[in-house]
Amino acid sequence: MWSKTAALRMAAVAGFAAIAASASAATDAEVEQLVSRHIQPIVNAGAGAAVAVHLDGRTLLFNYGLADRSRNQPVSSDSLFNLASVGKVFIATLLAQAVKQDELALDDPVAKYLTALQRGGDIRKVTLGQLASHTSGLPRTPQESGHKGAYSRPEFLNYLVNWKADSGHEPGKQDIYSNAAFALLQLALQRRFDMPAAQLMHQRLLQRLGMTSTTLPVPGAQSRGELAPAFKRRAVQGYGPMGRPIGAPGDEGGAYDWPGSGQLFSSARDMAIFLAANLGALADHRPLQDAMSFAQQGVFEVNPRFTQGLAWERMRNGDVTIIDKNGGLDNTSTFIGMIPQARLGIVILINRGKQPATRIGRRIMLDITGDNGPAVEEGNEGD
Repeated sequence: MWSKTAALRMAAVAGFAAIAASASAATDAEVEQLVSRHIQPIVNAGAGAAVAVHLDGRTLLFNYGLADRSRNQPVSSDSLFNLASVGKVFIATLLAQAVKQDELALDDPVAKYLTALQRGGDIRKVTLGQLASHTSGLPRTPQESGHKGAYSRPEFLNYLVNWKADSGHEPGKQDIYSNAAFALLQLALQRRFDMPAAQLMHQRLLQRLGMTSTTLPVPGAQSRGELAPAFKRRAVQGYGPMGRPIGAPGDEGGAYDWPGSGQLFSSARDMAIFLAANLGALADHRPLQDAMSFAQQGVFEVNPRFTQGLAWERMRNGDVTIIDKNGGLDNTSTFIGMIPQARLGIVILINRGKQPATRIGRRIMLDITGDNGPAVEEGNEGD
């Protein structure tokens, strides 16, 4: 006689198979219709959007609206968007790759690699894994009275040396979404491998996947760097929530101002490659895909429906597990999400701030799988 556990396991497998079968049965035309139905209202309001869908081994690319209204330039699958906090999953992939290759460990203190922090107090308790899983206790951005403007690297490290972890910010004890943590993690990886962030990203990840349209800023007139001219020409114009242009195409922003501290830019075509790799669909990249799978695993349970991974977030939506990450600045809204059991994923890039890319991305995936119930709205909001 089967045990109750075995019966439940068999039922779960059958459910997963049904979800996968439902998703793979969707035709290209049906997927396009679903995507258009959810994206078109945003486009009608003046935004441009590029979408990539990976479904059971095939990739579909869809484009809507304008990359730059002043030039009447349409969005294409090769237009470059500021990924904002979606860039965190790239940093987490580099970390996971290094862990899998025994080059460092999640339990390593960050002060092991940034020795300036060894003269600090509470920051010495913080590990690389805690930085990547938003459990370091560090706030979203540095909170110092009297400080104005973006932080230089010395100013940021000095802030960390003096940082105090109160009862609500104890390393490893709670989930606090932190851009500061990822800025610090990137600095630690740079120090560990003794190379600039852009070179590290290119050499260990982008080049291996053939992602030729994904780039970090390189040294230029701005101290944090700027996009190389060939990339800048392809960057979309970003617009604010009310539709006004913000900055110039390819502009970098944020609370940090040192070489490599700007945001990652990419295209829907390149992000489709990254999405396929995270779904384990690229035959020639098994070690890298194993690292990606490692990064997606749950590290810290926030509640029964939401578990934090290394940058990635895991959401329970009924019988479906959604693994995703969003990003947003005043002039960009981004989302990458997957339902691995359905061999399904989506990337949404929008050149307008404060757009519901997360809700739309989850809804499209659930519609493709045939799940018409409400989509879970939990998770950290990236920026």
